[in-house]
Amino acid sequence: MNFEHTEDRRMLADTLNRFIAERYGIGTRNEIAYGPEGHSPALYARFAELGAIGALFPEEEGGLGGKGFDIGVVFECLGRGLVAEPLLGALAVGQALVRAGSARQKARLEDIMAGQCVAALAHDEPGSHYELASVAAAASRNGDGWTIDGAKGVVGFGEQADLLLVSARSSGTAGEAAGISLFLVPGDAAGIARRGYNRFEGGRAAELRFTGVNVGADALLGTEGAGADILERIAGYAVLALCAEAVGAMDVARDYTLEYLRTRKQFGVPIGSFQALQHRMADMLLEIEQARSAVINAAAAIDGEDRVARERALSAAKYTTGRAGTLVAQESIQLHGGIGMTWELPLAHYAKRLVMIDHQFGDEDHHLARFIALGRQDEAGAEGRLAPGSQAR
Repeated sequence: MNFEHTEDRRMLADTLNRFIAERYGIGTRNEIAYGPEGHSPALYARFAELGAIGALFPEEEGGLGGKGFDIGVVFECLGRGLVAEPLLGALAVGQALVRAGSARQKARLEDIMAGQCVAALAHDEPGSHYELASVAAAASRNGDGWTIDGAKGVVGFGEQADLLLVSARSSGTAGEAAGISLFLVPGDAAGIARRGYNRFEGGRAAELRFTGVNVGADALLGTEGAGADILERIAGYAVLALCAEAVGAMDVARDYTLEYLRTRKQFGVPIGSFQALQHRMADMLLEIEQARSAVINAAAAIDGEDRVARERALSAAKYTTGRAGTLVAQESIQLHGGIGMTWELPLAHYAKRLVMIDHQFGDEDHHLARFIALGRQDEAGAEGRLAPGSQAR
């Protein structure tokens, strides 16, 4: 298998890396990420001009790529620069529009790709524990339209969102996949109460409460009650993006740590010459390469039609990057000593982001359990396909 990116992807990566280095340095980044908005609308529009958002969607929908490796390239660059802009929401909502949107709904893609519309996925709920089917928010018929009631938690850039993709149950009970519907809701719709806050690692999130939020019939995305499959697919894209972002952040943390080990001296010699520290650094490097391989595998599998193979590759990547990211965060801080905890050192912010990536769209424990469960489904399916009279071994 050829692991080299196409020329277009290499050019995009070079362009994004150069722009981030010149315009999104760590000082600027921290001022933006920990500021009142959590991102910069002006710089977000510049990312759109450079093709970073368009690369997340297929050409037939007006995008520039949309394949797993396109998404991986963009988010690895974002991870290298700790970019705190709402591209993850754009990816999730945009992919939902690509997969299930009507012609009228897909018209919003143009604004999303132009960086003129901040989109956010409002799905997670208090106590859902990463389970996609754990939806208690309710959607009831209201004439030709719908009324939405319920709570959504940790909605990335939920305060600033111009467009919300909201999951709500139109039938069934929490925990059932059937009965979940998806709705496109304007961010300023009447009846939405928002409580925004700065995230630990930068950026903004919000708790949203929907109380009698009325939307028209055209707000329903796809088929009523069949939103679970769409949710699984867009969650897969988000998982791939986060994993690629983690690899980019790990690469930078590695470089900072190697440089420190080469220059920091004790007893008249660089501390990198101490064998115990060399062993710890070698373990970090191996874990980063394992994570990179898992992300490549997930990027190759994400567009496949075999659900079990695709979802197992994604869960394997999320588990691997979660474990490796936590290790890199901890080891890089410890190898720097006390200075590693200081606000002024960029490494501290990379470590925080790596830890928090593990908790988005399922942590390593969740995805390990999911990987095992999917494997059992695959085995059960294989047994069910045996020829009559044959026995499973």
